[in-house]
Amino acid sequence: MKALAVGGIADHSHILLSLPPTITIAKAIQLVKAGSSKWMHEQTRSRRFEWQEGYGAFTIGASQVSATIRYMENQQRHHRKTSVSEEWKMLLRRHAVFMD
Repeated sequence: MKALAVGGIADHSHILLSLPPTITIAKAIQLVKAGSSKWMHEQTRSRRFEWQEGYGAFTIGASQVSATIRYMENQQRHHRKTSVSEEWKMLLRRHAVFMD
């Protein structure tokens, strides 16, 4: 897998990955969480860092890579207007995963 962009703010992160067809999203997330947790513990010598249990994953086409990177780069400004929770619910509704 290849990281195309990585970013986020204090309470969440975004990672844009290019995955080969042999790696599932679940396996990619497992590798990212395990590797980053190990690195954080080695760098800070603290056991206070941990990932939340869940995650969200969306697929995009090659034509959406630039727009997705721009979205990721603007997280701090974006979340001044819309909370992470509000945005998450909106995305789930938009894609018919969650309905009120």
